Amino acid sequence: MKKSFLLSLFILSSLALIAQVEYDPGAAAPPEKRAAITVGFLQGGGSLVGVDFEYLVAPRLGLQAGIGYIGFGAGVNYHLRPAINSSFVSLAYWHQGIGDTFAQDAVGGLFTFRARKLLSASLGLGVPLSRGPALDIDFEQPPVMLLYSIGIYFQL
Repeated sequence: MKKSFLLSLFILSSLALIAQVEYDPGAAAPPEKRAAITVGFLQGGGSLVGVDFEYLVAPRLGLQAGIGYIGFGAGVNYHLRPAINSSFVSLAYWHQGIGDTFAQDAVGGLFTFRARKLLSASLGLGVPLSRGPALDIDFEQPPVMLLYSIGIYFQL
């Protein structure tokens, strides 16, 4: 019984495989990928762990939105090359915390390095907009703060 199930699973899965693809030199190039998801530390608006989704609305201009544990953010990105896997500069909004866990929010500029595959790291400066109940009363909020994140990204 187990062998027949595995054999039928193997046969059904092999029907979806293409062993050979005919090359047509006159065919159009495959469509470029226009979206990416980044998962990592301080992604999603400076969340402890978060995810950002970016979509290219023009060859070099991308819109980004993210959410994480606990926070959210958004940004407008200008890519150095017309590709989703290129580095970019960004004008971003970070909202760290929600409700009683809200600490602060900031708007700022970042430079994000994207390797051709996987690695994504951001560094920039932001201006705090407001402070929340989770931020210690004794903490003196600086006029400018460091914004940074690191993660892995996948093209869609």
